[in-house]
Amino acid sequence: MYEQFFGLDRHPFSITPDPGVLFLTAQHREALTGLTYAILGRKGFVVLTGDAGTGKTTLLSRVLQYLPAQRIRSSVILNSTLSPAEFLEMAMLDFGLTDIPQSKAQRIHILQQFLLSGDAAGQISALVVDEAHKLSREVLEEIRLLGNFENANNKLIQILLIGQNELTDVLNREDLRQFKQRIAVRLKLEALSRADVAQYIQHRWTKGGGSRPAPFPAAEVEQIAGHSQGIPRLINAICDNALLLAFAKGQSTVAAEHVLEAAGDLDLIREAAVETAPEASNEVGEETVMAAAAPDPAPAPRPAATPRFKMLERYGSDPQPKASLWARWFGKLGLA
Repeated sequence: MYEQFFGLDRHPFSITPDPGVLFLTAQHREALTGLTYAILGRKGFVVLTGDAGTGKTTLLSRVLQYLPAQRIRSSVILNSTLSPAEFLEMAMLDFGLTDIPQSKAQRIHILQQFLLSGDAAGQISALVVDEAHKLSREVLEEIRLLGNFENANNKLIQILLIGQNELTDVLNREDLRQFKQRIAVRLKLEALSRADVAQYIQHRWTKGGGSRPAPFPAAEVEQIAGHSQGIPRLINAICDNALLLAFAKGQSTVAAEHVLEAAGDLDLIREAAVETAPEASNEVGEETVMAAAAPDPAPAPRPAATPRFKMLERYGSDPQPKASLWARWFGKLGLA
């Protein structure tokens, strides 16, 4: 609606998982490289977690887009609220298998032959499960058993579980310890930092066709960062609504009132207030008054990104081989 007014070619702040507009922070690059390495390296089980809206599905779409189509056969399950029988059927259907029998034994046999034929042809079969934190214990057990498909050299199926942070708690349950032991790679996405929020907004604006700087002054970007808590999906929603309000008033720059109204319409102001509000106290002494008058301390520098997952190979204590490995993978993906 406002694209023409702001000189844009497309919607800059869509909340759909579009891999073409993925904003790659250091942690996103690490996760992108880790997922790709785990699939091509045939590591078996991989887990990616993160808060809702941090870009897990978009990152997954980018990974599948990057992988060579002639080498990868993927089955992607987006609806995780399935029974074990439904899950197995859905996985087979998305692999392209048809005429699926009712007998579970026959289904497993067909899937095994499919995986063996792919491996013989030099192809990698990947099963991707989104919203994995909603999987039942019975389905997780079904997935664990699928991981038993292997030969003397490698795993026949690479299984990626993508879910919110609750997935970590699920996999830490005592009755799932066998599953947890099989996870070869773990990755995690965090919310964006304040500095990342500003770059993210400009990145999305440029991807939308904006030829000038995004019409969000620094103070308004700070507002957006606070109300969104650095969650990309919420940043998109606030920016979209704020631009619409500015457009309705014929203003070419987003103002604080637009951000505030947009955050209010999305019911985000109360959440931001709860996050930042200090604990209440009935006693106010001299130390409290002095602390309130003192300027806010400078924010601690953000630590450099470090790999959040451990590989199974033995590299010893020397970090240089790992650094070289990441450099090679970044180069292969065009991310160096």
